[in-house]
Amino acid sequence: MKNWIVYGLFAIALLAVMCKGNTQGNDKDLEFLRTSVLQQNVHFEKQIDQLIASVERKDPSRNLQSQFDSIRSNYKSMEWAVAYFMPETARFLNGPNLDEIEIEENAVIEAEGLQTLEEYFYPAYDGSQQQETLRFLKKLKNKSLAIDTYFEVNTLSLPQVMEALRNQIFRVTTLGITGFDTPVSGHGLKESIAALNGVGDALLMIKPIVKNGDKIDYILNLIKAANKELDKVKDKDSFDYLVFIDLHLNRLSDALFDFRTTEGIVPLDVNHPINPEASNLFSEKAFNPDFFAPSEKHKMSGVKVALGAKLFRENMLSGDQSRSCISCHHPEKAFSDGLKVPMALSGIPMDRNTPSISYSNYQHGQFWDMRREDLEGQSVDVITNKDEMHGDMTKIAAHLNKEHSYSSDFKKIYQTDTIEGWQLQNVLASYVRSLSVFSSPFDQYMKGDKQAMTQEQRDGFNLFIGKGKCATCHFIPLFNGTVPPEYSKTESEVLGVATDYTNKILDPDRGRGRYHSTVDQLQYAFKTPTVRNSSKTAPYMHNGGYTTLEQVMDFYNKGGGKQFGFALENQTLPTDSLELTDQETAKIIAFIKALDD
Repeated sequence: MKNWIVYGLFAIALLAVMCKGNTQGNDKDLEFLRTSVLQQNVHFEKQIDQLIASVERKDPSRNLQSQFDSIRSNYKSMEWAVAYFMPETARFLNGPNLDEIEIEENAVIEAEGLQTLEEYFYPAYDGSQQQETLRFLKKLKNKSLAIDTYFEVNTLSLPQVMEALRNQIFRVTTLGITGFDTPVSGHGLKESIAALNGVGDALLMIKPIVKNGDKIDYILNLIKAANKELDKVKDKDSFDYLVFIDLHLNRLSDALFDFRTTEGIVPLDVNHPINPEASNLFSEKAFNPDFFAPSEKHKMSGVKVALGAKLFRENMLSGDQSRSCISCHHPEKAFSDGLKVPMALSGIPMDRNTPSISYSNYQHGQFWDMRREDLEGQSVDVITNKDEMHGDMTKIAAHLNKEHSYSSDFKKIYQTDTIEGWQLQNVLASYVRSLSVFSSPFDQYMKGDKQAMTQEQRDGFNLFIGKGKCATCHFIPLFNGTVPPEYSKTESEVLGVATDYTNKILDPDRGRGRYHSTVDQLQYAFKTPTVRNSSKTAPYMHNGGYTTLEQVMDFYNKGGGKQFGFALENQTLPTDSLELTDQETAKIIAFIKALDD
């Protein structure tokens, strides 16, 4: 429930915009919305001050939790604006309780904000941590002041606001209801009510200045219906997430899209990760593959894909012309190889399992250790690696220049007489980008075919989000570690993987720590890959040490490496048992198979 003070502030802001009348254009500053956010932030800051005083007085744990919950709800109601217009500030206010690693600066930024504070107030407040709690509350208050500075001077246009509201619905879908930012309290569903109300409040203030106010009324009714369902939830583990997304959140996205197009609000001319013409996250071609390309000149095209497909099978890319990309990335295995680890050119086993490259475009970090930013960087790394292909980019380009069938294709695409190394990388990357087809039974279900998934698979999806907590790391609908809805960062995790399922010894591979030996948080850290097509890509983990999905699920169910007594202070996987039954595990695996294209 919203505090009556928030209602009062909202009423003042709404009265202000109604007095202005229908005078705004799409590019005009929506000053009334800025005023509303500023008023909400004033209340947010006052709530923090009140909680500081309560902690100093050593009030009972339950009272402190109630105040903290109110602070989080207030933040959620203005999150649509803060997260969109001030993403860095939003990260400090409500980012994960994990230190931020600035690789280029070799710096570690201490975790702070609401998620960090949640662990002080839940499951119960510990008075012995009073000083640390106060320190983080004061940091939270200090960071909130940036909201005042920003919204006092920066303008908000209607296209920007529509994109921000759309992102908030996507944020609720992918992070809110999954409990991503409420891992200890488990209040994700409850807080989603405040987040959706924030969207509704903004639309209600916009209504007097638009032509299609009836469509806003429709959206407000959808929000009311969604919140009614959320308000009824007693047990988040038994909630039907699939139905809620399908019948409520997707319909909200569709209705907001319909309003934007009918109203004639033109999307911002920027490179979006999600196609502005997609009505919801699960629409056909919802994701823009070119968002993850290095630059405009690297964008995909049909001719690039076709040429890349030929070169993917071309042995001349390897030094001794014995290997091509397809030698280790087999289409029938979702472009993995089915081996624990591949063999080097020398015949010696390599260190890591061959990952699937399907959907690998949708991440900022290639290879298990994320040592390359994009697919262009990945291709040259593999081609020139002495153990994998041992090729020479200059020699390969020279050889291709002599092959008319190749040189003519390159010339048509890039309008140059000589093939350059970056062009070879780009066509290979374009082909790999084309492998993300979103044709699984799950995708078909979300696009309208309600017979595409079995009941067991539907139950598995709900367990994947709910009790299994899988979606807090494998974010829907990409099911990888690229964080929605901005998709600007891909996460890695420290799981504590053993050498194999039966031999309980910590695998010595330090992952990202191999290249950052002084950063403790990156030791044994590996990229979070997609779960899509994973039933085809056994064996699993970076070392191929887990042969079945059942073994992988057992590892997660027990809480990762610490279950074996591994001394991993930096393990990011929660160590508590998920307490999944064998039947529940089977249902999650059934759902994972519904992600096969």
